[in-house]
Amino acid sequence: MNHLVGGISSAGRALPIVDGTSLLASRSRGPHIWDQTGRRYIDTALGFGATVLGHAHPVVVNAVTRALLDGPMPAFAHAGEEEAAAALTAATGSLSRAIFTNTGSEAVHLACRLARAATGRSRIAKMAAGFDGWYDDVAFGNAGSAEAEMRANERPWQRDTTLLRFNDFDDVESLFAESSDIAAVLMEPMLANAGCILPEPGYLKHVETIARRNGAMVILDEVLMGFRTHFGLAGQAMAIEADLATVGKAIGSGIAVAAVVGTPEIMALSENGQVARAGTYSGNPVATAAVTATLALLARQDYPAFVARGDSLRLGIEQAFANAGTAVTTSGYGSVFTVWFSDAAPKNYRDAAAKADERRSFDLHAALRRAGLLAMPSPFGRMYLSTAHDKEIIEEMIGMFRVAAASL
Repeated sequence: MNHLVGGISSAGRALPIVDGTSLLASRSRGPHIWDQTGRRYIDTALGFGATVLGHAHPVVVNAVTRALLDGPMPAFAHAGEEEAAAALTAATGSLSRAIFTNTGSEAVHLACRLARAATGRSRIAKMAAGFDGWYDDVAFGNAGSAEAEMRANERPWQRDTTLLRFNDFDDVESLFAESSDIAAVLMEPMLANAGCILPEPGYLKHVETIARRNGAMVILDEVLMGFRTHFGLAGQAMAIEADLATVGKAIGSGIAVAAVVGTPEIMALSENGQVARAGTYSGNPVATAAVTATLALLARQDYPAFVARGDSLRLGIEQAFANAGTAVTTSGYGSVFTVWFSDAAPKNYRDAAAKADERRSFDLHAALRRAGLLAMPSPFGRMYLSTAHDKEIIEEMIGMFRVAAASL
């Protein structure tokens, strides 16, 4: 490709050359994706988790098509915005007001802006190795960076952002002892981009408690996890009472849309003009039609069965490698997890960085690709499932992992 920088518009889209062949996606449907030669694969990247219902769900496609035919870009308010906001906030508890954006990065940016205005403070604390978007405020300390490992007695800062050690109970208290200017703690239900590292029992609730004790807000970044484990925010199942949350991916079935949800008191700061919000495409008819259609479908999904299929796949993967004499484990929640070449899942990012094996992750990606399954090639990569990955597809995937395990 001579005109598109690096051949991609987002860094995560890059796939390695395997057996002298590059891969370009040509179309996708349900759990499958086809390359430029017409070969079909089972997809576990799923738009980086955006297509929870599977690719091109016909109900969502029909809703989006109608919105396009009616005119995709009025400059003014339209009924679809309120309809989508009502559908979304019906599932987010006390966070009963919504503002739509185009991307998760935008949503996180707006949530941080709201928290700063509400508290009169300037600093945001985020989890080291967490990914909360690529805007300058939070594009710091991501997995793979030197800052993310947070050596002893260090607390990296950048502008108005600082880092917390994930799963370190004492570090939360140390943070607030060091600074009285923390507006909010920004946290995910798990460190997804660091390899699906799960929180220790009680950790996220501990963060919430200490933040509130010190006058800071809690922002749940649920762009990846929202509506993936149950119909609503993953934090709700953990009894986390956030002030603000960001959602995206799953709510739009692959259409570019995200949102901030928050309490009426905080969200009123944008309504009265104290906190600026803008965006030519924010809340456009195509995006909101996708949200309304998607949420109606997700509300009827059997989430326990969905999660159980993911657990079945994880067990099948571990058994496939055990039978081949290789220690492998998985970490994550049901329908999103990471495969580790280790006998134990990492508990924190330093552990994950030590376990990460670029060569073996590439070899697994290549073996699965040859077998007909597409997976992320990074050791921190996630495997996503959609509701279209039924029992038969799961069994087929386990068979592909058996083939891959035997070949490695």
